[in-house]
Amino acid sequence: METEKTKVSGTIYIGKIACSILAVYVILVVSFYFLAGEQIRIRDSRGNIAMPAAEVGVAELSAGITVEQHFHAPIQRLERVSVQWSTYYRPNAGTVTMQLLREETGEELMVGAFDAAAVGESQLLTIQSELPIENVYEAPLILRLSADSAPGSAVAPLANTQEEEEGFTLLVNGEAQPGTLCFSAEGTDYIWTGLHYWKFSIGIGVFLLLLFGVIWLRWRNGKRSYVFNAIFAVEKYRFLIRQLVGRDFKTKYKRSILGVFWSFLNPLLMMIVQYFVFSTIFKSDVPNFAAYLIIGTVMFNFFSESCGMTLNSILGNAGLISKVYMPKYIYPLTRTMSSVVNLMISVIPMTIVCLVTGVHLQKSAILALFFFLCLIIFCLGFGMVLATSMVFFRDTQFLWNVLNTMWMYATPIFYPETIIPDNLKPILQINPLYHYLKAVRMCILDGLSPEPIVYFRCLAISIAALMIGAIVFYKNQDKFVLYL
Repeated sequence: METEKTKVSGTIYIGKIACSILAVYVILVVSFYFLAGEQIRIRDSRGNIAMPAAEVGVAELSAGITVEQHFHAPIQRLERVSVQWSTYYRPNAGTVTMQLLREETGEELMVGAFDAAAVGESQLLTIQSELPIENVYEAPLILRLSADSAPGSAVAPLANTQEEEEGFTLLVNGEAQPGTLCFSAEGTDYIWTGLHYWKFSIGIGVFLLLLFGVIWLRWRNGKRSYVFNAIFAVEKYRFLIRQLVGRDFKTKYKRSILGVFWSFLNPLLMMIVQYFVFSTIFKSDVPNFAAYLIIGTVMFNFFSESCGMTLNSILGNAGLISKVYMPKYIYPLTRTMSSVVNLMISVIPMTIVCLVTGVHLQKSAILALFFFLCLIIFCLGFGMVLATSMVFFRDTQFLWNVLNTMWMYATPIFYPETIIPDNLKPILQINPLYHYLKAVRMCILDGLSPEPIVYFRCLAISIAALMIGAIVFYKNQDKFVLYL
């Protein structure tokens, strides 16, 4: 009778959790759609044509001379085309005309007229469409340049004679010339997942419901469910969890005059020191370097503190573990949660610095919370691995200090990723902190939402870290008491 009553109460509790999760999911899906804006459907094209380095002038573009660049671009929505010019370091006169044509039909897609007298040496002239031009993906196009200038007072388009691409042809009055015009073509592409956002959202929602249903049926039939056991344990021991979190947070600032204010002051002081070093001595050219720096400082400080505290979560609670029964994963969880409290306080000075330095916070800044959450999940999973290792191998704490320092320098916290040599770029790609940090900076500093694949990648990394950490911790937790 008691067992049946327990199952009924458990079913009601699980039903409430399922409804809460579903409601939160719907709210997040709808909110994300409006916060992400068009970035969820459109991205900068990966087929943009970069401008080659200038070497020589193609020809003095006087009346009667026409320069044409035949090309094709894998751009779904073409927006602008730019050309680099030379003035021969003299005053010029006349009107320069730039046209973009569809080669097959001669249709004029873009056109622009410019005063040659206003063109400077190596200046870019750009023609742009009011609306993105579609249906030009890999289509043969012609960029035609002409002018009505008199000889001796005409500008010249620049070219690179070394670079030639298949399907690219440079012509002067119909005669082929070696090399490629110094031009660029830019636009955007559609994101397939963004175009089918609602279908994906509904599909994922249905999958989550089915998964929850399967887990519930297993639990109902008496089979062990780690998910529900964890949920019930957190609910059962929530009072003790609050006590442990409060204890860890208070212990950190015990007998400190400023106390909790250090959580506010610490990222500011570190940012000021690093700002002085890297903006004056090493001359960083990162735009709004102060905001760039404090975002990296806050995120890495949380990672370092969270993993460092979780590292000793089992050994530090040895007396409690040997006397009171409680699921052992509660201990690394509470250490991570106490670090989250510090993170929440540190976000306040981070926001202040961003506002003071002129960052215009857009609605996309709210999306940065998703990547902070991913970072928290990653730290919990990685911290569980460290905590397990620390029990059996005490040298883990010294190895962690070395690894933490290496990780700091391998993450673009106080330097731009552009200075990293190409042969070292793969190190960034395997660094989870790099992905979280880059996404947060894009949301806050650029006012843009990352592509949907970035959200999926960051969430996948976090869940993978949590699963690995949970498995390693679970497989070894029964042996902890033998090594405490």
